Parts: sequence; structure tokens; C-alpha cells
Amino acid sequence: MFSRKLVFSSACLGMLIFGIGLITLGSVATGLSLKFQLDEIAAGTLFSILPIGVLAGSLAFGPICDRYGYKILLSTSCIIMFAGFEGIAFAGSTAMLKICIFFFGLSGGAINGATNALVSDISEKEKGANLSILGVFFGIGALGMPFVSGLLKNKYSFETILSAVGWLTLMAGIFFSIINFPAPKHRQGFPISSSMGLLKDPVIILIAFFLFCQSSFEAIINNWTTTYLNKQLAIPGARALYALSLFVAGMTIMRLFLGTIFRSVPAGKMLFILLGVVFLSCMILKWADSFGFAVTGLIFLGAGLAGGFPIMLGLVGSRYARISGTAFSLVLVVALFGNMLVNYLMGFIAQSYGIQHLLTVSFVEIFIMLLLGFLIFRKIK
Repeated sequence: MFSRKLVFSSACLGMLIFGIGLITLGSVATGLSLKFQLDEIAAGTLFSILPIGVLAGSLAFGPICDRYGYKILLSTSCIIMFAGFEGIAFAGSTAMLKICIFFFGLSGGAINGATNALVSDISEKEKGANLSILGVFFGIGALGMPFVSGLLKNKYSFETILSAVGWLTLMAGIFFSIINFPAPKHRQGFPISSSMGLLKDPVIILIAFFLFCQSSFEAIINNWTTTYLNKQLAIPGARALYALSLFVAGMTIMRLFLGTIFRSVPAGKMLFILLGVVFLSCMILKWADSFGFAVTGLIFLGAGLAGGFPIMLGLVGSRYARISGTAFSLVLVVALFGNMLVNYLMGFIAQSYGIQHLLTVSFVEIFIMLLLGFLIFRKIK
């Protein structure tokens, strides 16, 4: 038998590790570029390997979890992430660095997907609310690690910081290896026919494309907001980064509310309320003429986007409980494709037509998400 509280805590630990790891790797990009004397093109090529690894991990984790359970995948992924961190910290060549970044992404994608599927599996009801609480721990890692790194960077090299985070992942892997998890769903063999049926279900396809928009929306805000604030409102880089951190804070706080005081609100009603908040937030950003208004818009934008993943993954977990891992893999892979594709498209739009069209793309995403949300809940009813 397993303890639900202990397993839920382990999932939160895994998500915390993923958040810390992802932000830590991004924060040492400059140090790695200087160490290996990389120009902007070489550095961009190097870090483009990371989403490829995350995509591979997101694709692989589902069938493995459904067939063999969570213990093997989570503990092994932490060991691989540990090796990736140590390799990135002490690699002697760019070739080794590329391999280590790929394996870091592979293990991170697997941990992210598996922890979400695990929380869905152990939640008999209110799956979306519990997945929201899980998402809070990614936010804690994403918000807390830059602060810790800032305190340590004058005392320790980036290699030492990377190595220390690596050892943290190894300890998490050991913890995963000694606790009990839910038994594998399909000890006798993986149900291929059921998994193929996912592609024939219009609801899960609609959910996948909703998350395509959700993930890409988050990506363009994370990657292009600082440029937008700098060019449109002449806000310096340091203050723009501070504003972006408040976007993450808004998302984290709202996920905490979704998992506590709003957990009994019906999923459909909550989703459309939050999409309304997203629309109003983009209107604030569009008409903002000061740093204060821009920050207000970003905080509420983060809050509005907080519900997309927990609510939709909760629906997937309820609809496909017997192959939840595989179903999560499908929708998360589509979401990651959206992240990469629309982010690339935003770069083309910004270069060709101007960064002000960040909000044009945002309004298009909102409209599509409203339409998809309406179709999803209509078909479920």
C-alpha cells in the first residue's frame, strides 16, 4: 500500500526539482557562453537542444508509467538529471555539454509529466485543484532559485551552484526509490488498442490544442515581455525582468487559490472566468503608459493563465484513468510543439512587424482558447 499524502508530497518535490533545475540552467547560460567562448548563434543552438530533450521525455514518460509504474521512472529520471547537471557543470567540450543538456531536458520532461499524471491518479475527485497545488511548487522553484543564485553568485562559481542542485536531484531520486507508489496499471502488457483510441477522441484532441495555445501563450509572455516593456514603455531591462517575475508570482498565487478556496468551483466556470481575466489583463497591457500599469497587467495575466494546465489535465485524468500517463504524454507533447512553434513565429512577427504585435498574438490566442474551451465542455456534457 502507499500513503496518498506521502506520494503527493513526493510529486510536489519532483515538480519543485524541475522548477529549480529549469531556472538554474537558464541562469548559468551566460557563464557557459563565456566558458566555452560561444557567440549568440552558438549559444542559441546549444540551448535549443533543451526543448528537444523535454519533448522526448514528455513523449516517453506516459507509456512507461502506465506499464511499469512511477517509482522506476521518477528515481531513474532524477539520477539522469543529476548526471546532466554534473556534466553541464564540469564538461570539457561543447559536444559533451550538448549531450548533458539533452539528458537534462529528457529527465526534466519525464519528471514534469509523471508528477502531473501521478497526482491525477491518486486524486479521486477535484483533480484540477490538486494539480493546481502541484503547479505551485514549480512556481516556488522558479521564483526562489534566482534569489538564492543571486545570494550565492559572488561566493561560488556557477559550476559549484549547478553541481549542488545536481546533488539535490540525486537525493530526491533516492527518496523516490524507497517510498511506495501506486502499482502499475498494466503489469501484463500495455493496452495498445486503448492508447490508439486517444487519437479518435475529439475531446482529448481539443484539449491537446487548447494546451497548444496555453503553452505557447505562456512562452511568448516569458520570452518577449521584457523586450516589449523595453521598446514600448522604455522600461530598463532589470525592471522589466522584475515585472516578469511578478507574472510568475501571479500565476503561482492563483494556483494556490485554485487548490484551496476555489477548489469546489466547477472547472468550466473557473476556466471561463480566468480567460476573462486574461483578456482584461491584455487590455491593461495594451493601454499601459507606466511601469505600474504594466506590472498590474502582468500579475493578473499570470493569474488568468494559472488554470489552463491544471483544469485540462484534470479532465484528461478523469476521462482516461486507465492510461492516464499515455494520455498526459499526448497532450503535453502537443503543448510543447505549440510552445516552440508559436514562440518561433513570434520572433518572426517581432522582427518583421514590431514587438507591439505581442498583444495581437495574445488576443488571437485568447479567442482560440475561448472557442476550444466552449467546444470541450459542450462535448463533455
